Amino acid sequence: MGKLPEEKHFPEEPKPTGNTVPGSRPAQPLVYMQRLELIRNVCRDEALRNLSHTAVSKFVLDRIFVCDKHKILFCQTPKVGNTQWKKVLIVLNGVFPSIEEIPENVVHDHEKNGLPRLSSFSDVEIQKRLKTYFKFFIVRDPFERLISAFKDKFVHNPRFEPWYRHEIAPGIIRKYRRNRTETRGIQFEDFVRYLGDPNHRWLDLQFGDHIIHWVTYVELCAPCEIAYSVVGHHETLEDDAPYILKEAGIDHLVSYPTIPPGITVYNRTKVEHYFLGISKRDIRRLYARFEGDFKLFGYQKPDFLLN
Repeated sequence: MGKLPEEKHFPEEPKPTGNTVPGSRPAQPLVYMQRLELIRNVCRDEALRNLSHTAVSKFVLDRIFVCDKHKILFCQTPKVGNTQWKKVLIVLNGVFPSIEEIPENVVHDHEKNGLPRLSSFSDVEIQKRLKTYFKFFIVRDPFERLISAFKDKFVHNPRFEPWYRHEIAPGIIRKYRRNRTETRGIQFEDFVRYLGDPNHRWLDLQFGDHIIHWVTYVELCAPCEIAYSVVGHHETLEDDAPYILKEAGIDHLVSYPTIPPGITVYNRTKVEHYFLGISKRDIRRLYARFEGDFKLFGYQKPDFLLN
């Protein structure tokens, strides 16, 4: 569990234009071009270098799922509707005929779902796919994602993963709980203090790959090192999902599952509720860690929490 992945450094690659064959597809609508442009600009900002750049390590390559049949790479960003995208890829890979027929327990079972990870290929094969395939991932407001991760793993835990409550939570409480007499299970405040600690790495190593649910998008997908074709936003998924399917050339083969109304909307009230009572110092430290994600993807700095 504890070993850091070896770093693989890949050279900068040419940035995609969104058109593989000249004239084959309409030019990208402005909003998607602007998102990529913003990423490129933030990546060039020396002041943010430590927050925006990461090595394309095995940890990153493990996050990227491959569909060779349609030349697609999908970087998984947990807590941003990834289960549905995995289902789309499982169907495209021909493992199941339709999204409805995929059993829930198969989606995240990497022995059964037929989704190879980019890390399973040789360096040459990895390079070839990174250069030529359609590449995408999805983001949402960084703090809202952390709330979602906290609720999903430590409060409700619907997939019955006991290690979050029985191993990870006690580890966080031991190191970060302020009030030693407090005996409740893990609180959002404990979680925030762990994530905002500049020395969080030593606990991360003990937790292994479970940290994918709360590390930054930068650490998961290396957006400054890998030139993605499209970055979707959870908040505009109703538009972004069909656009991604169209750009990837697969909209005639599969459609994104129906999005329940209101589920993707940013909920400021919820964010305020969760951060209520957490010290400004701890929230500022948390923001300092996730600032790269806010800036790269154009999310507004949550001043209502910081000042």
